[in-house]
Amino acid sequence: MLGGGTMTMPAKWVAPIVALLLPMTALAAPQTAGAPPAGSGSYEQLVTLFDEFRRFKGQTPIVGELGDAEVQVSLDDYSAASVEKRRAQMAQYLSRAADMNVASWPRDRQADWLAVRAKLAEHDFMLRVSKPWERDPGFYVDQMMGITFVNLPLSGDALAATRRNLRAIPILVEAAKRNLRNVPGDFADLALHNLSNADGVGHGHPYRPVPPAGVIGWYDDLLGRASQQPALRADIQKARAAVLDFQAWLKTNRASMTAPAGVGEANFDWYLKNAKLLDFTAAELAVIGDRETQRLWAMHALEKHRNRKLPELQPALTAEDYNARVAETDRRIRKFLVDEDIITIPPYINKLKTNVPFIERPGGRNFWEEIQYRDPSPDHWHAVIPGHSFDGVVEDNNRHPIRRYITDGVRAEGWGVYLEEGAQRLGYFEDIPRVRELIDLFGIFRAVRVNGDIDLQLNRASLDQVVARWREWTPWLDADVARVDAEIYLRRPPGYGLGYTIGMTEMHKLLAERKHQLGDKFVLKAFHDDFMARGRLPLSLLRWEITGKDDEVRKFWTLDPLPAGE
Repeated sequence: MLGGGTMTMPAKWVAPIVALLLPMTALAAPQTAGAPPAGSGSYEQLVTLFDEFRRFKGQTPIVGELGDAEVQVSLDDYSAASVEKRRAQMAQYLSRAADMNVASWPRDRQADWLAVRAKLAEHDFMLRVSKPWERDPGFYVDQMMGITFVNLPLSGDALAATRRNLRAIPILVEAAKRNLRNVPGDFADLALHNLSNADGVGHGHPYRPVPPAGVIGWYDDLLGRASQQPALRADIQKARAAVLDFQAWLKTNRASMTAPAGVGEANFDWYLKNAKLLDFTAAELAVIGDRETQRLWAMHALEKHRNRKLPELQPALTAEDYNARVAETDRRIRKFLVDEDIITIPPYINKLKTNVPFIERPGGRNFWEEIQYRDPSPDHWHAVIPGHSFDGVVEDNNRHPIRRYITDGVRAEGWGVYLEEGAQRLGYFEDIPRVRELIDLFGIFRAVRVNGDIDLQLNRASLDQVVARWREWTPWLDADVARVDAEIYLRRPPGYGLGYTIGMTEMHKLLAERKHQLGDKFVLKAFHDDFMARGRLPLSLLRWEITGKDDEVRKFWTLDPLPAGE
């Protein structure tokens, strides 16, 4: 997430406080079902516990902390004894959280407790159910690529770190061979694909006119640049040889890799409630996903008819044209937000990171580029301002001891999708009506993800089947973007893919309820400012704080036992 300024957050942007955790085993303090625990721990002890947990998790990353763009190789011990020790530590954290006097705290601090407990529940779930170190070859492949992105020559600490990371790759490969068991075929196939094929998207990858062929291709790229630093050549060659050895091992053992990839319905429903704090089952979310897909296709049909006599939008063909469009879009949106009283732009919001660079791909534009090169507005609302980059800088300026460190995916992505269609309703596209069609396509892709995400986790469809269905229902969707997105949602902690559309519908629920409560006193700008000030907690908690409605939260106080796991 984009870094922000260092100034203290203005009072209107400082969030209240809310939430920690409850154990997965017997509770340490008496607790009435549907009520907060009434133990002995203080809010300050909750903050201390959360700090300890974050350090613990950072030392042994498993929940998506290791991305392929990170220059980091993890050589943590994932032996059975080591994993069991981590599980025991999580049980201790959960027990401490359960013995807190949450019942005596104000609502915002109670919400903090629930938010922290959800993070503990997620990590415990990863340790007991997802177990990527033993089920997902990509857990290791992800760590192999980022170190090849360095710019040579290096010196000092950067050189030492690169040499250390390169020398760790052979050790990482041997650990992978030792740890991997119960591997799903989809996970193995994705790892093999990523080892020898460019993903066609390149999130976080340095630009190359012809993208290197996967992880191995990036090692070839680094080796080709080693003339600038010959002292690294031997380490690069050994690391590359280890990567090739891992590829050969995967191919040799692929036939035996037949475990289910998803976590199953019971585990997924547990995760939705206890880790995501969503008051829905997977079956209920599937209905919402289907309905949103139908609605958006219907709206798209009407919009296409409305615009039928207008010229089609033409994509930018040069970087200069595209960059000019992005700059003008940024200016227009910022002006619109101010002129129409949509949201406060804090003084520390300056230039923000944009999402899609201009690339001339040998195979043509991917899905995101088909839209972005025609008009940057849809993604600029979602990902730049007042979407993700704006959201991230605001959060970076939040000095709250808990909320500054919590980002719920449904809240983050739901906010971004809410802004896309919200801009339509607010009139931003009145003078560029064809762009409303692009917003529809964004929404359609978000909506079809819901059932794809669910089907992957419930083992009702393979990754290839989900990709094919998404492409059938989403205009311009290419195989690369579809596969990369499906991989993210299958391999991340569950439920990320559905969070876009479900987060948007939950935002609509919050907006509707708040407008209904306040009537003519409702002010959209004040609503948005208040929402942003409270941080990126799960939307069910923000709804409780803002409206006072606790019908969902009452179901979250007691942590359900895991239906499966060791």
